[in-house]
Amino acid sequence: MKPFVIGVAGGSGSGKTTVVNHIISTVGDNNLVLLQHDSYYRDMQHLDFEERTRQNYDHPSSLETELLVRHIQALQKGYSIDVPIYDFKNHVRAEKSSKYTPKPIILVDGILIFYEKELRDLMDIKIFVDTDDDLRLLRRLKRDLNERGRDVDSVLFQYEKFVRPMHLEFVEPSKRYADIMIPHGGENKAALEIVNAFISDKISGILMNDKE
Repeated sequence: MKPFVIGVAGGSGSGKTTVVNHIISTVGDNNLVLLQHDSYYRDMQHLDFEERTRQNYDHPSSLETELLVRHIQALQKGYSIDVPIYDFKNHVRAEKSSKYTPKPIILVDGILIFYEKELRDLMDIKIFVDTDDDLRLLRRLKRDLNERGRDVDSVLFQYEKFVRPMHLEFVEPSKRYADIMIPHGGENKAALEIVNAFISDKISGILMNDKE
C-alpha cells in the first residue's frame, strides 16, 4: 500500500517539533519516516563563511525542495533514500548522509512545505501550527543559541532582515492550504487530541495492512 504522507508546517519557533513528536508517539517511530525540510538546505560550500552568514535561508530558493519531492516519491515506490545532513553552524552539507528505508507513514516537517505546490500535492494531511510572533522569536533565539552555535546579535539580525519578512510573504499565506490548524502552538493539548484522533482514524487501515 502507498505510504500515507503527513505534512506539519508553521513559522519558525511555532512548536512544530512538539507536534511532530506527538505524531511519532501516536503512530510509533517504527512505522514512520521523518523528513525535515531543513535537511535539504542547499550546500553553501562554494562561498566563504562571511558570505554564507549573509544568505537568506528563509526564502524558498534556499532549499533543494525538488530533491525532497524525489525522495518522497522514491519512498512511495518502495526505494530507500539518502537524506543530506546539514551543518547549521557552518551552513554546509556534511559529506555523509542518512539512509532511510520505506515505512507506512512519511512525516514531512518544515516552515515552507505548504508553499511548494509539487510538495504539497504529495501530502494526504496538512497540519499548520499557528503561534504568536513574539513567542516564536523567543523560541528561535533559544534554539539557535543552544543548538546551532549562533550569537544573539546574529540571530536578531537574521530575524529582522530575513525571517520575519519571509514569514509574512511565504509562510503565513501558506496556512490556507492546511487541513488542520493548531492555534496557540504545539502545546495546545485539545488540538493535539483532535490531531491524534484524526490521524489514528486515517492510518489504522494502513498499519493493519502493513502488518499483514
